[in-house]
Amino acid sequence: MKPISLFTSLLLTIPALAQDIATTQPTEVGEVVVTGKAEDLIGVAPAASKGQASAEEIADRPYLRRSEILEVVPGVITTQHAGGGKATQYFLRGFNLDHGTDFATSIDFMPMNLKTHAHGQGYTDLNPLIPELIERVDYVKGSYTAANGDLSTAGSANFKLWDVLPHNLISAEIGEHGYYRGLIAGSISQNTPMPAVPLTSDFPRASPECGALTYALEYNTYEGPFALSEDFERWNGTLRYFKGDTDNHFAATFMGYHATWTSSDQIPQRAINSGLIPRFGNLDPTNGGNSQRYSLNLEWALREGDVVTKANVFGIYYDLDLFSNFTYFLDYPDRSDQFEQAEKRWIIGGNVARTWEKRSVFGHEADFTLGLQTRHDLIDGIGLWRTEQRERFKTIRQDDVYEASVGVYADSTVHWNDWFRTNVGLRGDVFYFDTQSNNRLNSGDDFAGIVSPKISAVFGPWHDTEFYLNYGTGFHSNDARGTSTIIDPNSGERIDTVDPLVRTQGAEFGIRTSAIPHLTSTLTFFWLQSDSELVYVGDEGKNEAGPGSERYGIEWSNYWRLTDWFSMDAEVALTHGRLTDSGNDDHIPNSVPVMFSGGINLGAQGGADGFFANLRARAFNRRPLIEDNSVKGKSSFLVNAGIGYRKKNWEAAVECLNLFDRDDNDIEYYYTSRLPGEDTSGVNDIHLHPTEPRMFRLRVTYKF
Repeated sequence: MKPISLFTSLLLTIPALAQDIATTQPTEVGEVVVTGKAEDLIGVAPAASKGQASAEEIADRPYLRRSEILEVVPGVITTQHAGGGKATQYFLRGFNLDHGTDFATSIDFMPMNLKTHAHGQGYTDLNPLIPELIERVDYVKGSYTAANGDLSTAGSANFKLWDVLPHNLISAEIGEHGYYRGLIAGSISQNTPMPAVPLTSDFPRASPECGALTYALEYNTYEGPFALSEDFERWNGTLRYFKGDTDNHFAATFMGYHATWTSSDQIPQRAINSGLIPRFGNLDPTNGGNSQRYSLNLEWALREGDVVTKANVFGIYYDLDLFSNFTYFLDYPDRSDQFEQAEKRWIIGGNVARTWEKRSVFGHEADFTLGLQTRHDLIDGIGLWRTEQRERFKTIRQDDVYEASVGVYADSTVHWNDWFRTNVGLRGDVFYFDTQSNNRLNSGDDFAGIVSPKISAVFGPWHDTEFYLNYGTGFHSNDARGTSTIIDPNSGERIDTVDPLVRTQGAEFGIRTSAIPHLTSTLTFFWLQSDSELVYVGDEGKNEAGPGSERYGIEWSNYWRLTDWFSMDAEVALTHGRLTDSGNDDHIPNSVPVMFSGGINLGAQGGADGFFANLRARAFNRRPLIEDNSVKGKSSFLVNAGIGYRKKNWEAAVECLNLFDRDDNDIEYYYTSRLPGEDTSGVNDIHLHPTEPRMFRLRVTYKF
């Protein structure tokens, strides 16, 4: 971890905390305009781990794949164990979040997580996102926010789209390994012409008298560095109509996404060592899939004096057909262990919240919020099949599922004096699961409910420093099929059903300070507990409910904007995680104990003319791959860089991904598989997906 230590010493600065806090008079906080993580959020945020990333920060980062946008959330790591249009792997606070479990993601409060998914609970595919359409990312961590319900124990992130784009644009990208991307996007004003090219942070805004139609069409293809071409092809389209302002508006957003790909999947270390396949080889050239998602989100906001109402309703159509092979020839020596996971679903739902501002509690100013959320998933033919070269030869199971949930919450913020405020919330959720299986013994329905209290206390500010105490309970739902399954569809043996809802809880102590000019720093100590951990099962390609878990750790984030041509950030997360009631075999597979992310931006920033450059590093250390900690994964240290020039309405940039061309691994698992000629019982081994090698990409953008 020497590179991490070196990079950390260059980027981290220890801010000086206020002295004699107890005897210091509190300072008043004026109006706060939030533009990103560099803003101190003092007087605004209820927790040190709550924050916001701006469009500027998103634009300043080089990305290998679309999901890496989520790495603007401090402590989040995204990797890949397959490729193409499959959802990536997410890590945060010692959680191996798989494809999205325990981290809730949404676009303008329309959910991205998919419950009771064919490949994994909470599956979150971020390929439908177009980076240039994102105005900001609002994120929170922990289970302390009443508005957050299912799948949000580790945290949540909401991608806020632009109401009116800051400029129209045409962008073209080309890179090594057959990478091509084209984008056209812009906003058409209903009553007034678009302003001249705005290349500063003073973006135009829609007004109540003026509506705007925003459009975007993106095409992307990528062959990849693997011996087997990914043949990844992605189409994205967005139409968004917005009329009004921040307080009073209506918006309608249609999004469409379609992708096809071939996947090299994870491969066993012994196959590389023996020379059977190269590091970028594969064992089943027919793995891959296709997916599509279409959605309509309608939003309203209304302010009547000090009463604010916000609501949205959404409808989503989604389907996936995915072919994977993780164990190769273990179960079917004469054929292959490839399996197909497929589903089609409709999702309808909505959210409504009403806030009463500047009310009084025992003579103290207070805000109150009541909210209602509902979601209904109608899943048709979700199934698992054994296949050979994408041809089905055995049905493991096939189900029709209806899953419904209703959540209500109340939230209050009381300013007891000018240095102390509290936030108290209470949330209640009710779920209904109905599974109709091809094995009638596994059919059934179930109701479940859970109540989740939340409380936060904020002290300060003193010398531009605030202190936070947070506690809350939360939950994640299990796959609806598990609530009624009593016969294992693979073995035919009788098994126990899983709990529909799993209780989680957590607490934080945090500090946020901007005592040093131009530097915002947060320090957070957290604790998380779950009654049941989801454990990855390699030979079935899925997660299953396992023992409980407990985690605690430290997160330290620093954002320094010294001048208008220099900014720096650094984030470190240390986590200790263990399974409970598991004896000595208590290590959590792929729980990352040390994570680092940091970057430097130089030159013209915020859309200003001139040269600009950026350098970003991301690292995570070795982690257990098995519960007894006898096998560990490799550490990883990747650096991306970019340099470009911007003049009037033109911009050109070159990005270098994996600058030092390191042979790290994106992901590693440890389980049993079988190669041709091996004993039929198989071999325990590390299975990995290699980090992609150094590559260059050129981007040219015209703004008008």
